[in-house]
Amino acid sequence: MRMGLGLGLAVLLFSLTGNSVSAAELAGVKLEDSARLADAGPELVLNGAGIRTRAFFKVYVGALYLTEKKTDAAAVLSDPGPKRVAIHMVRDISSESLASALSDGLTANHSEAELAPLQARIKDLLAILTADKEIKTGNVIFLDYLPGIGTRVTANGQAKGTIPGEDFNRALLKVWLGEKPADASLKKGMLGG
Repeated sequence: MRMGLGLGLAVLLFSLTGNSVSAAELAGVKLEDSARLADAGPELVLNGAGIRTRAFFKVYVGALYLTEKKTDAAAVLSDPGPKRVAIHMVRDISSESLASALSDGLTANHSEAELAPLQARIKDLLAILTADKEIKTGNVIFLDYLPGIGTRVTANGQAKGTIPGEDFNRALLKVWLGEKPADASLKKGMLGG
């Protein structure tokens, strides 16, 4: 009886730790359970993550961090609080490819009239992303929304620039969470599904 109880506890502990490890690792990328965008800022929790594939190739793991978990895209898009989209590269690509995919995602999810006031800021983002010619496997890009400041772009721990406006961040999030997301399974994963 005692041996059975010990074995049961061991199985329970293993299953608990096994679940937490698998939830925080995807395609070989270990994801943090939480993130802080600034020393004094609130702690964000991992809302969900998924794999961006293109022509059957895994390109990156996308993770979404929020102040509290949300499973509805509209709720995420209307949330004015801080948030992070983390892009963990699992394949080498040109920076032009990533910039083009983001531009396509913005175009797919917005009318021309909606994009018009964002054009200069979209151009700034694309310039930041294409400053380096290649994005290598293992590179990490953070797109952090800081309320009142804007979307801070960080690549491999180095701040690359900040694009102002909550409207810009909301538009950018639609690349992954909009009606026509870059990858439907990635959208589902980022929303915790």
